[in-house]
Amino acid sequence: MIRQHSYRLRVVEVVRETEDAHSIVVEPADADAGHFEYRPGQFLTLNIPTDREGGAARCYSLSSSPLLGERLKVTVKRTADGYGSNWICDHLREGDEIEALRPSGTFTPHTLDADFLLFAAGSGITPLMSILKSALYAGRGHVALVYANRDEQSVIFRDELVALDKQYAGRLHVVHLLESVQGIPRVETLRELARPYTKRNVFICGPAPFMDAVTESVSALGVPNGRVRHERFLSLANDPFAESDVALATGGTAGTVEVELDGETTTLAWPENNRMLDVFLEAGLDAPFSCREGRCSACACVLLEGEVEMAHNEVLEKEDIADGIVLACQSLPLSERIRVTYDQ
Repeated sequence: MIRQHSYRLRVVEVVRETEDAHSIVVEPADADAGHFEYRPGQFLTLNIPTDREGGAARCYSLSSSPLLGERLKVTVKRTADGYGSNWICDHLREGDEIEALRPSGTFTPHTLDADFLLFAAGSGITPLMSILKSALYAGRGHVALVYANRDEQSVIFRDELVALDKQYAGRLHVVHLLESVQGIPRVETLRELARPYTKRNVFICGPAPFMDAVTESVSALGVPNGRVRHERFLSLANDPFAESDVALATGGTAGTVEVELDGETTTLAWPENNRMLDVFLEAGLDAPFSCREGRCSACACVLLEGEVEMAHNEVLEKEDIADGIVLACQSLPLSERIRVTYDQ
């Protein structure tokens, strides 16, 4: 029986950012605080109450910065048929509790000292806000943000962005694109906005058509794929909070896996025909995970030694894999000794 590695978070504040977007500020119990350290751009997986078969787990990006002493904050925008987003905006109040998995995700900068070009549309601003604040506070570079919305009233973090623009004058440049004024952003417009910043690291988040247009724009300007990162919001098909039975094979052993997690190193036998994450969880390790389908990057770790094969991958880009990042939920061993870390 795989142990469930979820935690209860208490809602300490609900901020109405716009008419259809709320920020939910949460905090874990003191004993669980160490499990909620995170990097700019990561997300939380929340268990939305439901009687639906398969549950209603949803991933929401953190808009808070881990470097500014801010409490954990996810920002959720209603979608027309979005069960999770509407439930959160309609029901969560200060003092409530909600179940969550530990922070996860690979949409994070390798360094905060670089120069950044950020493209956001709608609620896609959420992880980029975490990156933006962190880079300005702890980094030495410049940040340009191109932010597309339906109209002025739809701009999430509008006042906060104005304050940051004043605080970091000369290092932060914000461009707002409003559909009510300029229309839907066109490739040509996005390309010209990106043109002065082709040497920067590019992070993109928003609806798929917007991200496709931005990707086409920066590619046309010659920005290498290795400097362009995307965050795609996906619905989880399975319930990561449900009890799962995984029988580890007892016949043979493919080898060993050594894992660094939360500052501790553990070496485990890796039974044949089992995936890395299942080995960790069966051993009682608090390894992060969410979808278990290779679609969300929650279980991503860095391969330090050996070789693995991923059965399925919809989220890691070629550059991530080149950096040694693998999905533990999809990894099968190709060598007798494997070393991975979650602590980089």
